[in-house]
Amino acid sequence: MTEEEKLHIEEETVKMLKTVFDPEIPVDIYSLGLVYKIDVDNEGNVQIDMTLTAPTCPMGDFLFEDIRQKVESIEGVKSVNVQLVFEPEWDQSMMSDEAKMELGML
Repeated sequence: MTEEEKLHIEEETVKMLKTVFDPEIPVDIYSLGLVYKIDVDNEGNVQIDMTLTAPTCPMGDFLFEDIRQKVESIEGVKSVNVQLVFEPEWDQSMMSDEAKMELGML
């Protein structure tokens, strides 16, 4: 897989992540700043490191399955692994300005 193909998959992954919403907050997980890293290897395997707004979020499994299904639908993606991480700890400063505006924080 070329670097250009990997970059395309990464860009498409971001687009897909912007369609995944935390059920408790009307903003997508990417704009919330919950996605820390997206890696695409030479075989088309996608590794996503992300966190939750709270470690005890009951919707984690739902979000991970939604992410996996959507990212696997991207042409060229072989597999998707979503890794839950808690470092750094998420806080509201990680949100995009668009997300803050949506939530009335700007």
